[in-house]
Amino acid sequence: MKNKYLIVSSIVVITVLLDQLTKFFVEKQVRMFEVIPVIPGFFNLTRVRNKGAAFSVLSTAPDVFRSVFFVTITLVAVVVIILLIWKTHERLPVVAFSLIMGGAVGNVIDRVHFGEVVDFIQWYYKSYFWPSFNVADSAISVGVVLLAIDMLFKKPENTTKPV
Repeated sequence: MKNKYLIVSSIVVITVLLDQLTKFFVEKQVRMFEVIPVIPGFFNLTRVRNKGAAFSVLSTAPDVFRSVFFVTITLVAVVVIILLIWKTHERLPVVAFSLIMGGAVGNVIDRVHFGEVVDFIQWYYKSYFWPSFNVADSAISVGVVLLAIDMLFKKPENTTKPV
């Protein structure tokens, strides 16, 4: 694949910048727990902090353990993703891995800076609320969906040898 590393670095940088800029804006303009309706009945901006992982997993663990654990796991994941990108020559998985890496880096910046992640996107319907998330989380989710699509719809390689 031509320009693979330009694609990777562009996606990672754009994802991290978009994530950090939106978090900066929210931190400066929205009070903690303030709810700003964007699409009434479905979508709010609301500033919260998540000490844990997805759905607040490990949020009650001691601060030092949580910080070291999440930063270490993220750094290991980034190294693994870099290796996967290096081995991959197809566009869709490269884009997917780049989004996942950009999201991971965006969230680890928060963990190092704040000890927790800034979340602000809140989807809901009536009294059913999806846990708040951010641009980095969105990038990771889109990357995972793209990897699933690639795995499900990839044409199998011909592994049989001609006789």
